[in-house]
Amino acid sequence: MALLRILHYPDPILKQVCAPIDQIDDGLRTLARDMAETMYAAPGVGLAAPQIGISRRLIVLDCSSRDEAPELLSCVNPEIVEREGEAYEEEGCLSVPEYYARVSRSARVKVRYLDLEGNRVEREADGLLAIAFQHEIDHLDGILFIDHLSPLKRGLFRKKYQKILEQEKERL
Repeated sequence: MALLRILHYPDPILKQVCAPIDQIDDGLRTLARDMAETMYAAPGVGLAAPQIGISRRLIVLDCSSRDEAPELLSCVNPEIVEREGEAYEEEGCLSVPEYYARVSRSARVKVRYLDLEGNRVEREADGLLAIAFQHEIDHLDGILFIDHLSPLKRGLFRKKYQKILEQEKERL
C-alpha cells in the first residue's frame, strides 16, 4: 500500500472528463486500496482517481464516523441514475485545501457502479453519503465543488485561495 500525492486546484487534470474503466484487475484493486489509504490519511471521506492524477472513473468513499467501523466503498464507473430533493451543505475538497463553501446538491441519489469484483451495484444514498457520491462523481466529469458556486462567490474564492497558496509558499 502507498500514500499517493493529491493534486490541488488549479491542476489541469482536475478539469478533465475521465475515461471509463473497461477491465477490473489486480492493478485496479491495488490502485483502489492505495486511494483508500490516501483518503484516510488526508483525512477525507472520498477520493476520485483524477485527484491523484489518473483520469479514470474510479472513486473511493467512507462516510462512517470516526467511532464506527469503516464502510469503504470502491466504485468503478459510478453514475447517478436518480436524484431527488435538495440539500444545501458546506463542502470541502482534498484538492482545494483549507476552503469550504455551501453547495446545492440533490438530497437523495441512486447510484449505479461496479464493485472491485465486477458486480453491478445499485445503491440509494441520502445525507453525507449522497453528497459525497455527487462530489466524487463530479470529479470524474472534471467538475470541482467550486464550479457550483455563483460567479460572485467563485470570484471571492479565487482571491481567498490565492492568499492560501501564498501562505503555503511562505511556510515552505
